[in-house]
Amino acid sequence: MSVMRDLGYHGDKPEIAHDEYVRDHDLMGQEKDAGLHPEAMHFGALSPEELVIEQKLRRKIDRLIIPLVILVYLMNYIDRNNYAAARLQGLEKDLHLVGSQYQTGLSILFVGYILMQVPSNLLLNYAGRPSWYLGFFTCAWGLVSALTSQVHNYGEIVACRFILGLVEAPFFAGVLFYLSKWYTKRELSLRMAIFYSGSLISGAFGNLIAAGILSGLAGARGLAAWQWLYIIEGAITCFVGLIIVVVLPDFPDTWKGLSPEMKLVANRRLAIDAAEADVDVSGGMSQLTGLKLAMMDPKTYILALMYHGITGAAGFQNFFPSLTATLGYSRTISLLLVAPPYIFMVLWSFGHSLASDKVGNRFWFVIYPVPVTIIGFLIFMFSNSFGARYFSFFLMNFVFAMNGTIYAWIANAIPRPPAKRAAALAFINSIGNAASIWTPFTYTKSSATHYRPALGICIGLQVVAAISAIVLRLYLQMQNRQLERLEAEDVRLQESDVRKLQKTAEFEGVDIAAARMLQKGYRYMI
Repeated sequence: MSVMRDLGYHGDKPEIAHDEYVRDHDLMGQEKDAGLHPEAMHFGALSPEELVIEQKLRRKIDRLIIPLVILVYLMNYIDRNNYAAARLQGLEKDLHLVGSQYQTGLSILFVGYILMQVPSNLLLNYAGRPSWYLGFFTCAWGLVSALTSQVHNYGEIVACRFILGLVEAPFFAGVLFYLSKWYTKRELSLRMAIFYSGSLISGAFGNLIAAGILSGLAGARGLAAWQWLYIIEGAITCFVGLIIVVVLPDFPDTWKGLSPEMKLVANRRLAIDAAEADVDVSGGMSQLTGLKLAMMDPKTYILALMYHGITGAAGFQNFFPSLTATLGYSRTISLLLVAPPYIFMVLWSFGHSLASDKVGNRFWFVIYPVPVTIIGFLIFMFSNSFGARYFSFFLMNFVFAMNGTIYAWIANAIPRPPAKRAAALAFINSIGNAASIWTPFTYTKSSATHYRPALGICIGLQVVAAISAIVLRLYLQMQNRQLERLEAEDVRLQESDVRKLQKTAEFEGVDIAAARMLQKGYRYMI
């Protein structure tokens, strides 16, 4: 195996299939063509020449991919959350919604969203064309959003929201998987925060757009303001989807804008980062096998529970215009008041994620926002003054700083193989967003203006997220100790160690000695 050779493993080598032999020698050919030394092909570190190439590569990726995914995420959140803005623009009255029907329309989106998560990410990994895949579904949800302007009753809005969830599902978990194929674990947190800023920006400017439409287009051509909101934002999204199809590169190997040297370094640096090559087994790992591996890993369930807590606590964003409306101002002013807390959090999350990457830690950056958000929830629940209640929105928004960190932690904790990572990301995102199915029903009109039951549940969900983070920290520390022990060549392996190495060897197609070498030097980021 090329990995064994590059690591300097000289034990008994298993038989190598002909296609693997050709692939290995093709790789060495790429190395020579790129002008890199064969000695640099080990998995320990990039050579000085490769480090120079890596800097150029990273800048190239940052300049093209990050702005594109931010743009799509901006439209994703605007199209998903314009339902809350439309509520202030007469949607409930025009559709004759009563009781909890508005909440049902809100939550039904996430039923469709969850149903499509895992199948979609498995298909994305199998298809291997993120540009077409993500671009198509971006156009699809833009079209559904635009057509929502034509609904007339409760049944039709519920149907549109459910379909919107189905076609939005491929995007988020798909982009998380996509970015993990371009960036190392130390680069991911900042990029995830920058990517996540798309949702925070949408929270700010989506409501500013809604305020403008409310004041300028209400009644134009016989359409209500909320109908124009859906039409305009849906049309913009369709246009953005077409841009994604044409411009977004798929993977380093297929991006024509990269030189052979950059392609080689792009793959090598991810292989070094994971201590293993970031590709599925020869011929492509079965997507069902990847799902099975994800379901067998306890980290998948711990992260899913943590994300469920964070997403549930962040559910107030679906009612943000309603919360600001309790401050006593007009509908337009209530929409405008949503923007400053989001803008503040965009700036804060950048510094938060830079610090997380700088110190190489995820745990403390998930934990510290918990008490901050709890204080924010308590202030809103029990204060009546405008200043205190509005300040509480800034504190509540610290839950969004946790999001950028947990996305990076997922990629760090489940680094490979890609089929497993794709399945794990989709499963975690599904369980996390399941909170959005039931939490809307806790925001009842009878509990206004303080919404104490809903915000009390938010506090409980933050505690769940914190406990999950502690459990994950302890589990990763245990796994790192095991990895450290396995590195010592004179250590006698226990039966459990042998079983784990046998599983790794089985999936990698190597012997146990090679499997042990593959894991040398790797540690999970805590």
